[in-house]
Amino acid sequence: MAMVALVAIVGAVGVTVAGQAMAAPEVDRTGRPAAARAMWVWDTSDPQAVVSLATARGIGQLYAAVPPHVDGSPKLAELQQLVALADAAGLRVDALGGDPGWVDNPTWVVTNWLQPALATGLFTGVHVDIEPYTTPAWTKNRKAVIKKYLTTLDTLGAAAAATPIEADIPFWFDEIAANGSTLDREIMRRTDAVTVMAYRNTADGTDGTIALASAELAAGALLGRPVRVGQETNFLGADPTEVKQTFHGMTLAQMDAQLALVRDAFSGSPAFAGLAIHDSVGYAAVTG
Repeated sequence: MAMVALVAIVGAVGVTVAGQAMAAPEVDRTGRPAAARAMWVWDTSDPQAVVSLATARGIGQLYAAVPPHVDGSPKLAELQQLVALADAAGLRVDALGGDPGWVDNPTWVVTNWLQPALATGLFTGVHVDIEPYTTPAWTKNRKAVIKKYLTTLDTLGAAAAATPIEADIPFWFDEIAANGSTLDREIMRRTDAVTVMAYRNTADGTDGTIALASAELAAGALLGRPVRVGQETNFLGADPTEVKQTFHGMTLAQMDAQLALVRDAFSGSPAFAGLAIHDSVGYAAVTG
């Protein structure tokens, strides 16, 4: 309840943190503020199933995957239906996209992905999941990759203009140096909000979600940026290091118990904007 009240207050007037005004969550076409729980939707082939899942489980915001050249894609009809159903159910929908290769040609991304997506008039905001650290270049020349990554965010932000832009970041970006600061903070300075991928199926402990996400919540509070805490539900593998990162194979009751601990732990943070579930397919499989 404290989290809901906090989000409502931030959405209405903003708050002041360390002498800086906290960024108010963006509102959609109907004036609704950012929802307290979001969900990634990479598979948009069944819009009704996605919206039904969202409404049944308290999801108020969808990150819906949008392909390049969506204006000429068969996916456009799916997205139109998804947004129509989401609007009727009171859900927000943001355009989701991302690829590590984006950092090599951000102008292409603007022309072929961002502008066509925004031109549809369907989306409240933009949500990017670029993950350049998954490429060999990250190991070979990390400094150059970081520079290109931040340039990409600058380019997308400028092109998006008044449309809010959010980014996914891993929890360990607070350990990566960038521009005399850290990479998580440099990303926050270039976006309106972030979702930290603090993927663990336990909330407490030194390797739990709360501990992993804490640095990003602190950075968000300092910089005036809302921060969501992301959680995984898909099968990642049988290795213990993979199993601990996802709620796959656990019951919905077990998952909800851990999410409640995360929510309660961060409910007093002015940066906490709620939870984000990855993704609609994996989440639908978590039952019981």
